[in-house]
Amino acid sequence: MKLTAFYVSTVVLGLLAIIGVMHVGTGWEGPAAVGATAADPFAPLLSRLDSPLARLFLQIIVIIAAARLAGLVFRRMGLPAVVGEMTAGILLGPSLFGLVAPGLFAAIFPADSLGTLRLLSQVGICLFMFAVGMDLDLAHLRNRARAVVAVSHASIVVPYAFGVGLALFLFQDYAGPSASFTSFALFMGISMCITAFPVLVRILQERGLSRTPLGQMAIACAAVDDITAWSIMAFVVAIAGATGLGGAVVTLALAGLFVAAMLLVVRPLLPRLIGERALAAEEPQTGVLALVVLLVTTGSLMTELIGIHALFGAFLAGAVMPSVKGFRHRIGLRVESFSSVMLLPLFFAFTGLRTRMDLLGDTDGWLLCLVVVAVATAGKLGASAVAARLAGMELRQALQVGALMNTRGLMELIALNIGYDMGILSPMIFTVLVMMAVITTIMTGPLLTLFSRPARAPAAVRAR
Repeated sequence: MKLTAFYVSTVVLGLLAIIGVMHVGTGWEGPAAVGATAADPFAPLLSRLDSPLARLFLQIIVIIAAARLAGLVFRRMGLPAVVGEMTAGILLGPSLFGLVAPGLFAAIFPADSLGTLRLLSQVGICLFMFAVGMDLDLAHLRNRARAVVAVSHASIVVPYAFGVGLALFLFQDYAGPSASFTSFALFMGISMCITAFPVLVRILQERGLSRTPLGQMAIACAAVDDITAWSIMAFVVAIAGATGLGGAVVTLALAGLFVAAMLLVVRPLLPRLIGERALAAEEPQTGVLALVVLLVTTGSLMTELIGIHALFGAFLAGAVMPSVKGFRHRIGLRVESFSSVMLLPLFFAFTGLRTRMDLLGDTDGWLLCLVVVAVATAGKLGASAVAARLAGMELRQALQVGALMNTRGLMELIALNIGYDMGILSPMIFTVLVMMAVITTIMTGPLLTLFSRPARAPAAVRAR
């Protein structure tokens, strides 16, 4: 009874005191408020929108919503959702959004806010490359190893040569401010020879071809292509970013030591550090996830300090992950879910903000784009198909392998952004190569359908 009386009296007296003080102070003006006009009630809200955190959240909302919508539309068109997300990134840039609503575009994506967006997109790419490294299954290479190596290396060497040859005609007009002919030609070669291994796998899965002989061949070829192309990419970045021959040699030597340490020391040590019970657990423990994150970030930091970009360290960290008891699959689901839903769309949008389709406004610009797409397709699809045919595949299947290997997608955009950041690619040629990556990826589905159709018999034969 005493407690109840104390509680009631405390609440009542406290409320009366608060009301009395508020009544006495009503109408008082503070020193800063004397002579001031009535403030806009929405002013605080608008001022908070200018804060870096609020603008970043707004950018993330717009980017993810656009990416999911475009992915849904493209999936209904029979194309991989990632192609729609790539396209959404370009449409959010100055090529469409900035052209249609320049004021709103400047409010959401002001130039001084892109630094944070760039850093987040780079983190997303590192996590994505970590997942790609875990997806590589070298067991695919044991069957028909000679054919796999022949097709994959033909699909690198021939288009690379095409790209280097194309550089002879493009260097003087389209090279970046920091480019030498060597670095520009090497990056043009890289842009022609990369295959998007994850996109290729998704296309095969969506069409139910991943377990067929055609699918297994394409996956194995793309895996070898991926390893070879990114090894070449690391070499090219080392050469382009080094100051002189001595710097390039030191960079490559340090990169070789890092790769050897990861493969010979970290890879056999990881299963012991994780433990058998943790490897077999359905839900990875927080300690295991912390170890994985530590390995990815350390690998990324090391390759960034060496001078061959952080994504190579993340890729290698994925490649050395233990593959026993489905461990890679469980870790990959968690990493890929977060990176593909949130961080990868940020990378696509950041790439789109750099893509200036207005630079292609005249006939010459679009003609250049058409030539680059034709050269890229002829080199990649043509070389892959010829090599697959010589390896004993039927003509239709060989053409399908060529169409799949011509898929560039996200991996191409990663390489192009590296070249742009290093000042090797100008905005014009960057835009052309981005368009080439998107167009060749979109072409994959229709070409697969076209090449899978049986050849029609001549009319005279059908009449019989």
